[in-house]
Amino acid sequence: MPAHPNALRLSLAPLVFLAFGGAFPLAAQSADDLPTAFDAGWQGEEVCELLYENDEMRVGRCTFPPGIGHERHFHPPHWGYILEGSTMRITSANGTAERILESGASWWSDGIDWHEAVNIGTETGVYLIVEPKP
Repeated sequence: MPAHPNALRLSLAPLVFLAFGGAFPLAAQSADDLPTAFDAGWQGEEVCELLYENDEMRVGRCTFPPGIGHERHFHPPHWGYILEGSTMRITSANGTAERILESGASWWSDGIDWHEAVNIGTETGVYLIVEPKP
């Protein structure tokens, strides 16, 4: 099935928003040792709000003002949508990259062992995350 023009396909998904190859490998952590995206915060503050949950899925909204990030966490398979774009510095086992994430883009991820991010731009980023439950 063809992808929607705004969709970002992340079959291996080392990052929430963009797959990339990095030159700075970091020590990987097990998902068992890390919080999910909904549970991870930034310097003791929550950045994601659970909007809806039932037996089949959960939906959260994550908000990142400039200078605010998301501490190291993992993701089970999920779909995401960028409500408000931003510029993020994202670090995973593959390295660190800066990405401009545009409003209206979406992605599917088969899961991410770990990553962390910080908004290095001037705009507040807001994303929806939808996790199907097993």
